[in-house]
Amino acid sequence: MSLLDMDERLMALADKITLVYSPLVDAKEFPDEVDVTIVEGAVATDEDLAKIRKIRAHSKVIVSLGDCAVTGNISAMRNPIGLAAVTVRSYGDNLPADNLPVLLETVLPVHQVVPVEVFVPGCPPSADTIHHTLVELLAGRQPQLNELTRFGA
Repeated sequence: MSLLDMDERLMALADKITLVYSPLVDAKEFPDEVDVTIVEGAVATDEDLAKIRKIRAHSKVIVSLGDCAVTGNISAMRNPIGLAAVTVRSYGDNLPADNLPVLLETVLPVHQVVPVEVFVPGCPPSADTIHHTLVELLAGRQPQLNELTRFGA
């Protein structure tokens, strides 16, 4: 929602950005050549793992957006307990056989799977931070976020 919180600033950027892939649109395949890919969320399933590797292979710049992508955050809280214990605690003996993705043993932040050029922390990152990041990337500069982010931003 922070992206939408940019309000009119989002409209000012809209003519400079071409959205080529999103889980919310009807795109089946990730495009071959992408300048910037913004990734939200940690890598927690085999599908996430395959997708982030494909994204890396076809993207010039990857932006890890939000604490889950940057650190693993909430989804990585299961790591010290272990996948088996969490699964038993969650499902007991009634583990659904269908429609569950294969969970990785350890939830990983994006940069522990593939190289990442830009880290945008926050849960969620502020609209100002996202806007600054996009403006800097469009200008061909590496975003400097130290002044715009803080713990809990």
